[in-house]
Amino acid sequence: MTTITIDNVSRWFGNVVAVNDVTMSIGPGVTGLLGPNGAGKSTLINMMAGFLSPSTGTVTLDGTQIWRNEQAYRHIGIVPEREGMYDFLTGKEFVLANAELHGLADPGAAARSALATVEMQYAQDRKIDTYSKGMRQRVKMASALVHDPSVLLLDEPFNGMDPRQRLHLMDLLRQMGAEGRTVLFSSHILEEVEQLASHIEVVVAGRHAASGDFRKIRRLMTDRPHRYLVRSSDDRQLAAALIADASTAAIELDWSEDGRGSAQRFAGGAVAGDGRALRIQAIDFAGFTELLPRVARDHGIRLYTVSPSDESLESVFSYLVTA
Repeated sequence: MTTITIDNVSRWFGNVVAVNDVTMSIGPGVTGLLGPNGAGKSTLINMMAGFLSPSTGTVTLDGTQIWRNEQAYRHIGIVPEREGMYDFLTGKEFVLANAELHGLADPGAAARSALATVEMQYAQDRKIDTYSKGMRQRVKMASALVHDPSVLLLDEPFNGMDPRQRLHLMDLLRQMGAEGRTVLFSSHILEEVEQLASHIEVVVAGRHAASGDFRKIRRLMTDRPHRYLVRSSDDRQLAAALIADASTAAIELDWSEDGRGSAQRFAGGAVAGDGRALRIQAIDFAGFTELLPRVARDHGIRLYTVSPSDESLESVFSYLVTA
């Protein structure tokens, strides 16, 4: 059972802090490293792979520091996000070269087995510069698997893959996790992580935001405050009715044309004139989605627009940092 431990790790580049005091442990099974683009996922993986040294803290493999420890590569397979491939080689030559670098007893057999595992035998004799993005991803995967590692680190591995390739890779990673290997893959796409990993680590702006069972964290995401932009035939009356319900935390009347300008807080009292839109913060998602149409119907108010204003992954993850 192989475990990677990250202990109070920070990494900065000049004045830019890419990873900020992160502590986590990655054990056997499939773990998803989830976060928006630029969150620090690649920097974390590069430190786990020994490509970068932590500015502070330690990254260890079963208690042994990974940085400048070439023996760690006997146990680690890496699929980086960047290409970093030799395009003048064929896929078979690329995987074979990695098998030889690992000093395997039969590098040819190992390369053939790895290519078969990722279903790339049909294109193994073509040069890499003729490959699609998805094919390059699979050859990188074969290269990472050629020495049968106990740890697999994958940085955005599904980029460029078609649906069939994605399903095959997901099945392969599930199988490896079930075998007891330590598999970590990064993604900024919630659905990818949901389909593959029961345990996730969430990072936002270089900070560790959440850790644990995916279902519990997903529930926390759903239960966070939701913000909506609502336009109606009578904003004042609608606001007065909604603010009286416990599912609604705050409502602002927005006077701008696009709903992004100046706003006035509504606290249940009279407000002169009608706003062009309402900005609503709901703390009970299920309750609010039932409340809004019912209030509009009961008061004879027409709803012209109901749109979420903070449904990006960045906003969800940012909430997790402070939850």
